[in-house]
Parts: sequence; C-alpha cells; structure tokens
Amino acid sequence: MNSRSNTGILWLVVGPSGAGKDSLLDGAKAALSDCPDHYFVRRDITRPADAGGEDHNPVSVAEFERTEKEGGYCLSWEAHDLRYGIPKAIEADVAAGRHVIVNVSRALIGQAREMFPDVRVVNITVPRAVLESRLRGRGRESEADIQRRLERAEAFTLEGPGVITFINDRPLEDSIAAFTALFAQ
Repeated sequence: MNSRSNTGILWLVVGPSGAGKDSLLDGAKAALSDCPDHYFVRRDITRPADAGGEDHNPVSVAEFERTEKEGGYCLSWEAHDLRYGIPKAIEADVAAGRHVIVNVSRALIGQAREMFPDVRVVNITVPRAVLESRLRGRGRESEADIQRRLERAEAFTLEGPGVITFINDRPLEDSIAAFTALFAQ
C-alpha cells in the first residue's frame, strides 16, 4: 500500500449541486491515478448506473438498507429521494495512511470529524450566475428546484478547522490542476 505509518487524511468534498464537484473529482482522479496513496471513493447510490452523473455503485433500496443495517457504511445519508453510502472499508485506507477523497453531504462533516482523526473539507463554490447557468444547462431541475438550490447555496457558509474554500470559476483544466494540488499537502 504505502510506506507511511501515520494515519491518512479523509478529504470531504462538499458544495452545492452544480458547483462542479464531479468534474473536479474525475479530473483529480485521472491526474493522481499513478499515486497509490490517493484513493477516490466510489459511493453506493440508490439510482441506476445509466442515470448519468458520477460513476457510482448502483444499489437497490433493499440492498442499501441491508448494507447499512449490517454496518457496511461508515457514513450514509439521504438527499433528493436517493440514498448514499460510503463503504466502511475506507477506515482501513485512512488507517494505512492514504488520502481518501470522497464527495459527501455537507451535513456529514461533524460526524466525519468525530470518526476520523484528520479530516479536511474542500468546500467548492461558484458565483451565483455560474451556478445558475450550470443548473439550467443540466435540464434536470424545475425552475422552482433551481431557485431553491440557488438560495440554499447562498445561505450556506462553511468555516472551521481543515476547511479549504475552492472557487470553481476558472476554465476546467485550470480548476482541475488547482484542485488536484490540494491533495499534495
């Protein structure tokens, strides 16, 4: 695995829908593919594989609930009528000294901080106009949903230990390079 004996870092990537988390994570994963000390978590989600969005492990609600009941997730949550689970196996990766990078709900930050000794949070933000354009371009939300997402994004602030605010308003290649550099700390 690696030669480090210290505990690794759990990197939580958070931000509003449309901020570009998936694009940044995909780019960083490709850039760090030859670095065994970096592990990008593939989440279990109760949606079909062909539903679009991130590469995930599609599971049924029954499978999700069974895994959750058996303690197979260290973190789990529900959002937008979907269930999300982070496999418990990441605990061993962090204990082995790896950088474990995962997209999670902002609501889980406190729980993750209680569970893991070194948690860093990358809070991805974008200016309102950029976020609005991206949400409209996806064509997945109604006008009311877009307005709710914009209001929620503006109302949310995140500060505290280990929080890095990343403004994702540059060309994609530039943003990916800057985002990837965060994990070399």
